[in-house]
Amino acid sequence: MMMIRDKWWREFCGLSSEGKKEFSYIRRGLAGPKNASLLFFYVAKPVGELAGYAEFIERKVGDPESLWSEHGGESVLKSKEEYEKLIGGKQKVTFIRFKNLKVATKPVKFSDLSVHLNVKKPARGGFYINKETADKFIALMA
Repeated sequence: MMMIRDKWWREFCGLSSEGKKEFSYIRRGLAGPKNASLLFFYVAKPVGELAGYAEFIERKVGDPESLWSEHGGESVLKSKEEYEKLIGGKQKVTFIRFKNLKVATKPVKFSDLSVHLNVKKPARGGFYINKETADKFIALMA
């Protein structure tokens, strides 16, 4: 499960509704996940809800220039200048690649998530959940 800003979430949803299938979410520095099969997207404040999920392709960490050249077109960023502003001169960046984005019909509020996860607040860096919990969230969002 990973946290995402509302602005980026809406952009990914828009691209998905236009028929785009593969995406890259860009994070400064080193970021997870390393191993996963699904990504769940928790849209941060002011929304505060689990808004959808997608199939995890891979995590690529490395040189900002080469990763932008290879996967920049999968991101929601409109230009290389916007990308450079986002990464802020970091020497390493992470591209979290995913496909088949599913937007929740019924997003799950944090108060409901916290009951299932036994947490008081969402982890900024994200966290792993097991298959049983993932299946519960998919059912709640349907």
